Amino acid sequence: MRAPDFWHSTRPAARACAALLAPLGALYGLSVRVRQARAKPYRAKARVLCVGNLAAGGTGKTPVAIALGRMLMERGMRIVFLSRGYGGSLAGPVAVDPLRHDSSDVGDEPLLLASLAPTVVALDRARGAALADALGANVIVMDDGFQNFQLAKDVSLVVVDGETGFGNEHLIPAGPLRETVQRGLERADAIVIVGEGDVALPAFSGHILRATLEPSAPQELAGRPVFAIAGIGRPEKFLDTLKTIGARVIGKRAFPDHHPYTAKELHALKRAAAESGALLVTTEKDFVRIDSAFRDGIVPVPVRAVFTGGPNPGILLDRLAARRA
Repeated sequence: MRAPDFWHSTRPAARACAALLAPLGALYGLSVRVRQARAKPYRAKARVLCVGNLAAGGTGKTPVAIALGRMLMERGMRIVFLSRGYGGSLAGPVAVDPLRHDSSDVGDEPLLLASLAPTVVALDRARGAALADALGANVIVMDDGFQNFQLAKDVSLVVVDGETGFGNEHLIPAGPLRETVQRGLERADAIVIVGEGDVALPAFSGHILRATLEPSAPQELAGRPVFAIAGIGRPEKFLDTLKTIGARVIGKRAFPDHHPYTAKELHALKRAAAESGALLVTTEKDFVRIDSAFRDGIVPVPVRAVFTGGPNPGILLDRLAARRA
């Protein structure tokens, strides 16, 4: 889905729409609290690092999970990523095999995670953690799942978009929040603010980290005309990235998050790019959703999360390693 504009607007019509939907948001928040109260979390043998968020939509959560996973591997830890596998048909638990599975099976994000380390997809996160234990993990990195209470966490991070923050601070569907900011941050060990911007935060005793999303090969597109397509939570972030590295965006098309591209759409997009004399580019997350038979002529633009200033995330990783000593 695409995030409604009124989630991030202060215009009178937007406020009225949010107020109208607020009772449904209250019921959504109640459902989260009930799940938490009734939960009997499974305690995995491996330690668990949860990289989640409070708001629906793109916050940079998966790149942050990958960056932290890489840091853990550099410390000699055996990590397994754990994901719900949003957009995939397999309930799991199943170990992702990029040679056998595609995004229709396991979703797009697990394929990106599996390019770095073993990855398990499971709707039931407790069963997924048990499989990760069986695969020899000593750290499970959950990509999303902050509001999932099936699995006990050792360290939890909340990723926040620096530009949009918590939007209008209403709960879904009145706003982008999955739970109230105050309640969510009570369970968080750290906040990771991705991108520029000052996010208004309540009193918080944990670490506040900063990160940016940087293209891995910006020089390849500098000065080139591009036609950009993106089916992510906030497609405008991809356009900003392209402009930052000097690409000339002469055409664009946005799709809903996790959009499954059809052959008809891809033929039309390639034709539009060719008629514009532009290179057809997309995000790495979109690229893995495109059938391999149609990837020729489409250039993915990978990004990586880079921590900047503030506390070193190594402090949290040390805590993770020592938590159950």
